[in-house]
Amino acid sequence: QVQLVESGGGLVQAGGSLRLSCAASGRTFSSYSMGWFRQAPGKEREFVAGITWSSGTTYYLDSVKGRFTISRDNAKNAVYLQMNSLKPEDTAVYYCAASRAVLRLQLRLGTSYDYWGQGTQVTVSS
Repeated sequence: QVQLVESGGGLVQAGGSLRLSCAASGRTFSSYSMGWFRQAPGKEREFVAGITWSSGTTYYLDSVKGRFTISRDNAKNAVYLQMNSLKPEDTAVYYCAASRAVLRLQLRLGTSYDYWGQGTQVTVSS
């Protein structure tokens, strides 16, 4: 129903920027909230940012607020994560995901998402 493919990861120095893209298939894309998660080796997957399908409301992990911006373009079936002022602790594999949920507490949970991309590596050097 929904296929997701991330791109845009890479190696960047601390303080630099990257823009991640997630291309989605399916005519029902606009009815899915979208989220970005990340997972570093040996660590739990964590919610980074989300945007609802209903109102376009955005939510962020506290540590990225003011640095990262999530956006979506329903006409292009795409969601983006603009990452500025990157820090070494941002290093992780980043995943985009699609959910029917709209509440912040739900979108923080990976279990709320029905579809996941393959992930893209972001490495921030110090």
